[in-house]
Amino acid sequence: MNSSRRQAVRAMAALAGAAALTGTALAETFPARPVTLIVPWPAGGSADAVLRALAKATEPHLGQPIVVDNKPGAAGTLGPTVMSKTAKPDGYTVSQVSQTQFRLPHMQKVNYDPIKDFSYVIRLTGYTFGVVVDAKSPFKTLSDLIAHAKKNPGKLSYGSGGTGTSHHVAIAALADRLQLDMQHVPFKGSSENLVALLGGHVDAASDSTGWAPYLQSGRMRLLATYGSERAKKWPDVPTLNEIAPGLVFDSPYGLAAPAGTPAERVKVLHDAFKKGMEEPEFLRVMENFDQTPRYMNTADYTADNIKTFADERVLMHKLGLAKE
Repeated sequence: MNSSRRQAVRAMAALAGAAALTGTALAETFPARPVTLIVPWPAGGSADAVLRALAKATEPHLGQPIVVDNKPGAAGTLGPTVMSKTAKPDGYTVSQVSQTQFRLPHMQKVNYDPIKDFSYVIRLTGYTFGVVVDAKSPFKTLSDLIAHAKKNPGKLSYGSGGTGTSHHVAIAALADRLQLDMQHVPFKGSSENLVALLGGHVDAASDSTGWAPYLQSGRMRLLATYGSERAKKWPDVPTLNEIAPGLVFDSPYGLAAPAGTPAERVKVLHDAFKKGMEEPEFLRVMENFDQTPRYMNTADYTADNIKTFADERVLMHKLGLAKE
């Protein structure tokens, strides 16, 4: 081999070595720029408030800013779907995923696969849901609302944060159990739903605790919550489970990245968000919105989502909400 060719080979080897070192450095320094957290609900709702608090609590542990991007629509599935189709699987984009993500494919045609299109990162917490009415409503209790619905089939309307959300399905399950005929009015999220209630556009609203400030100000009345036990803040308010045993909805949620995100980057994200979950200020915000930690690590959360997807298929067929 002549000297010029040997020099060329040495130069190529040096470049390859530099590239390898650069790749290693990039892997070691992830994240090297801000991470985007997609919140698939409008700004101002309970999920938005809790996730913004989580982003702030996690930033010191991640070493980079976390930019919140609200992408509401499709009952909370638009944001993660857009992420799965357009974001690079590099760890720089994550999205909240809710129970609806695993329910909607059984109800209608969707352009995502909840098992194949996401790399699940961490399960965070679960909601407190409830049904509320305007403080001027004649319905003082859930029994009043049920009695009115029975006497006036198809007349009583209730809003939710979107078709297929747990707040929609909870009332649909109650109606199925008690043979009630009620009108469901879906909105893009909690803020729209509750504004519609105050505007007199619906008779009741089923939602997460975005209604809590309205209870405190005396503008709304809480008729029932949906957990297995009464909510700590409202111990005098019954649960759906007390009226129709077995109806429990707390809809745990977590974070996901696009499918194919490297496992080592998923681990970095998991570890940072896990530490963020333990920060006192985040715990305070969660408590303020009546959410409790429902942590699962990456492997357990992924396995639980596979089971949830199968369970939701059974429930949607039982309620008559499954697509043909």
